Amino acid sequence: MTYFRFNAIPAHPVLAPYIARIWVFESSGRLPAQERKLIVPNTNLKLTLTFRNGIAARVGAKAFLQRENELALTGLIDTPVILDPYEDTNTGTIIIEFNPLGAYRFFHLKYADVQNEITDLTALTGNEAANLNTQLTQRGDDSTKKLDLLQDFLLRQLDKNPADPIYDYCIQRITATRGLTTVAQLEKETGYSARWLHRKFSEHLGTGAKNLAEIVRFKQFYHAWSTGMSPGMLKRYIYEYYYDQSHFLRAFKRFTGTTPTELQNSLNELSTRNFTS
Repeated sequence: MTYFRFNAIPAHPVLAPYIARIWVFESSGRLPAQERKLIVPNTNLKLTLTFRNGIAARVGAKAFLQRENELALTGLIDTPVILDPYEDTNTGTIIIEFNPLGAYRFFHLKYADVQNEITDLTALTGNEAANLNTQLTQRGDDSTKKLDLLQDFLLRQLDKNPADPIYDYCIQRITATRGLTTVAQLEKETGYSARWLHRKFSEHLGTGAKNLAEIVRFKQFYHAWSTGMSPGMLKRYIYEYYYDQSHFLRAFKRFTGTTPTELQNSLNELSTRNFTS
């Protein structure tokens, strides 16, 4: 039987406002073929280091391979992801997840270009990432030393771009209302047009405010559902976040690739703890 371990790591206090979580994922090998290896979108961009074995992933219709000792950035994901260790052997991966306020402060990128993509960080940022990757490899299998290097790198990278108060305000409103804030409300509250806001979100996140709000709404439901909330409470959640059942089912199929009944029968520790731990 394949075991998983999710080890949460505290972020440096200076980095904490921009980082949703840092964790080390370890497994003894691949999941059985019949189990679903599903990762549901959760609004976070991710910096990942595969320090033991590699990861094979499918994001929508695209296949990606992150080999051992590669450092990669995953852009905003708005489609289900299927992943498994590259080889059926012990696996170790460090994951730093940036909240929607975070990634644009560290990397000077066109974030729309990395949406639903897993890209070698060296290809995105050049020599600095290449030097970091070399140092990480030299630390061998010591995940603690690798984490120290990664956090030191992010501290140096912080403020690569200055804070954008309008964008940050919109993110905070979407988060505080659990995805129920509309673009029209953001227009009214900020005084900026929907077109201007969409351009700003595309620059800093890779997608528009409306799409982000849809992911945030589904995140609320999926967290409750995957942690065993009672059917009665789940029904209240559906009608709190969706117009009707068909609206909810479309969202569920979009973000998981399947129906609630089908997924319930194939949930495993990877599908739940990756999202909720």
